[in-house]
Amino acid sequence: QVQLVESGGGLVQAGGSLRLSCAASGRTFSSYNMAWFRQAPGQERKFVGAITSSGGVTFYAGSVKGRFTISRDNAKNTVYLQMTSLTPEDTAVYYCAAALTYYNSNSRGYDYWGQGTQVTVSS
Repeated sequence: QVQLVESGGGLVQAGGSLRLSCAASGRTFSSYNMAWFRQAPGQERKFVGAITSSGGVTFYAGSVKGRFTISRDNAKNTVYLQMTSLTPEDTAVYYCAAALTYYNSNSRGYDYWGQGTQVTVSS
């Protein structure tokens, strides 16, 4: 069992930056591939990016590639999402997710989810 808690969301102006954190419980965090998804009002949940359990490999959705960076600190049981050059289209609730074996962009492949943190980008 893994429990995930996101933090770091808030209100930011367009062009600004924000760093989200996702803290995980349990001693096996380093075994899990981690991902970030986001959901805007009235839209389905969409993949943002993912990172392998070791942190050695990442991949991103095209809409955020070059602007967002995922990293993790297995000693702190935490995964991060650094967001830069934010636009109003990035406004959404951001979720982190964990999967023991899955490493891809389909939300159904992930076993555990956090409660989400709101990111609002003003124009």
